[in-house]
Amino acid sequence: MSLKSVAAKIFARNIVKKNAKWINNPVEAQEKVFNHLITKASKTQFGKDHKFNTIKTHSDFTRNVPIRDYEALKGYVEKVVKGEKDILWPRRPIYFAKTSGTTSGAKYIPITKESIKYQIEASRDAILNYIYETGETSFVDGRMIFLQGSPVLEEKNGIKLGRLSGISAHYVPKYLQKNRLPSWETNCIEDWETKVNKIVEETKDENMSIIAGIPSWVQMYFEKLQATTGKKVGDLFKNFQLFIYGGVNYEPYRAKFENLIGRKVDSIELFPASEGFFAYQNSQKEKGMLLLLNSGIFYEFIKADDFFDEKAKRITIKDVEIGVNYVMIISTNAGLWGYNLGDTVQFISLNPYKVIVSGRIKHFISAFGEHVIAKEVEQAMQMAIADTAASINEFTVAPQIVSQENELPYHEWFIEFEKEPDNMERFISTLDKTMQKQNSYYLDLIDGKILQTLKITKIQKNGFKDYMIGIGKFGGQNKVQRLSNDRKLADGLQQFKVK
Repeated sequence: MSLKSVAAKIFARNIVKKNAKWINNPVEAQEKVFNHLITKASKTQFGKDHKFNTIKTHSDFTRNVPIRDYEALKGYVEKVVKGEKDILWPRRPIYFAKTSGTTSGAKYIPITKESIKYQIEASRDAILNYIYETGETSFVDGRMIFLQGSPVLEEKNGIKLGRLSGISAHYVPKYLQKNRLPSWETNCIEDWETKVNKIVEETKDENMSIIAGIPSWVQMYFEKLQATTGKKVGDLFKNFQLFIYGGVNYEPYRAKFENLIGRKVDSIELFPASEGFFAYQNSQKEKGMLLLLNSGIFYEFIKADDFFDEKAKRITIKDVEIGVNYVMIISTNAGLWGYNLGDTVQFISLNPYKVIVSGRIKHFISAFGEHVIAKEVEQAMQMAIADTAASINEFTVAPQIVSQENELPYHEWFIEFEKEPDNMERFISTLDKTMQKQNSYYLDLIDGKILQTLKITKIQKNGFKDYMIGIGKFGGQNKVQRLSNDRKLADGLQQFKVK
């Protein structure tokens, strides 16, 4: 065992022991975070506008601070972007994470000195938890790669800005610098396909042990590796041991990945965003991700079914229930207050508090009152794949309201198959029955003959990729929307249908 491996085990034990203190006292940890945030920001413009000096309890906070999304907070953010100090958080942020907005162009998410510290620590602790639980350390001597955005940062009024993954690239610890790939020059390439081709050239002869990134983009990297070398990824990288991912559910991709790799590897799921790092998988034996309650973020939750009700109740972790779909609201040490991130989560454990990401509050299907969420379509896809030996590259789901004459409406599944099912009728049946089992509203609509059984539209090879290129959202942190309540994405995919 190398010296680095020994040091990693000692470090892992110390960090896990340290984190156990807040994990075992979750409500107290959140109360401390809440009090710190309110006190720290009381003299900012936002704090004065919302009378932070009068806030002593969560009830005070809910009265003074309404739920906001980026658009509602934009007036404050614009002042920060102009270079003004003490607006949302003391002083100015050190970065803006630039993300794609839906209605107002680019979004500028502030990242402060305090918040970036927790972002980096969470990434580190996820790996250290894995080391502590499994005892595996051999991978620390190998090479590692994180498929990420360009680390080249712009500057706006004295504040650096870029993609979150590009910002994070500046914080790789010195002891890992020699292990990291690709080269800085390759990482700076903006065109995604050019970048991946160059990464393949730089890594194909290396001892890769950790690979990280959004599954859809790692899949592209693996496919190009296989096309270039003629080998399974697991044969090419014999010491490849750990896949780290976030951004989308891995399960629909798992069968394809295991085929590309040629064997199973351990994986760690992360729940990061430009707005904060919220959770990571802390066990290989259990599902779900540990919610980080001591990382400068105060959490509130609203039942997704009640979210659009003006009197929807905002609760803290002490009142959440297992299995309920919640919209997650955050207040952070980057100056986001009562902020609707847009993600929905479900708790699968309250000791410790562990979540799964169930979807987006704006990404659902309820054209007929069925309230279908991403978790349900992904679970149905997973069951259908397992039942018919199929594998997929990508999929999305949309309602089809206007159908043929005398035909009932239905849910249309757009699927790009890597390997088609051995029995398509059985595949469709498993999909639909799994949906009915998970969602009672959908079941009632099928039984009541309001909806007919779902239909599949097959998308040609690389169809999703070509669509994303066409709308300028290919590569980096962009990903295909899993489901939607309208036909915008569905209509865009029509040109890529299998004839």
